[in-house]
Amino acid sequence: MRLLLLEDDELLGEGLRDFLRLEGHVVDWCRTLNEAQALRDEPFDVLLADWQLPDGSGLEWLRGRRSRGDATPALMLTARDLLQHRIEGLDGGADDYLVKPFAAEELAARLRVMQRRLASGATSVKRLGGVEVDLAARLVRVDGRRVELTAREWAVLEALVLRAGRIVPKADLERLVLGFDSEVASNALEVHVSALRRKLGREFIETVRGLGYRVEAAA
Repeated sequence: MRLLLLEDDELLGEGLRDFLRLEGHVVDWCRTLNEAQALRDEPFDVLLADWQLPDGSGLEWLRGRRSRGDATPALMLTARDLLQHRIEGLDGGADDYLVKPFAAEELAARLRVMQRRLASGATSVKRLGGVEVDLAARLVRVDGRRVELTAREWAVLEALVLRAGRIVPKADLERLVLGFDSEVASNALEVHVSALRRKLGREFIETVRGLGYRVEAAA
């Protein structure tokens, strides 16, 4: 998933960014609300926001996004641990609330829960034709046979499966999968899509000319 991490603590932010990338996520790390504002039109799967930031309140920032109709799942990461704080955060638009200090593994588990919700089902296993995708275990099988994917190939597959049945514009898919990684080639997305078609079947990913890519809705 593509995550927006809003955290001003350098040590914690860097540690979370690196850990979550190892978990296979694309992470854009912002240290201030001003930096996050520059990404307001970017597509994200989940927002991870600290409450208290150098230039304002992460909760107020989230409330502003909600008031504009943004339903992107959000998780508050904060040292505010009173019951009234948790209630205020959840009522303010957060879908989950994690009190610092916390184990990175717990954050990863909570993200997997959000991932299942995004996939619109109680189970993380999705069957699309002859392809079985286990989002939680990060496993793919074709007709019962396990298929190995690179990290980038998995990121493309995950982004499409989470939006199964919908057209994902090419530009959005590039940003969801590659973020702002300036080191990737300009044709990187096409290379990964082509590799997935070789491994999962040529018809698995549909190109909707002039619009983007789509995989069929999960069974």
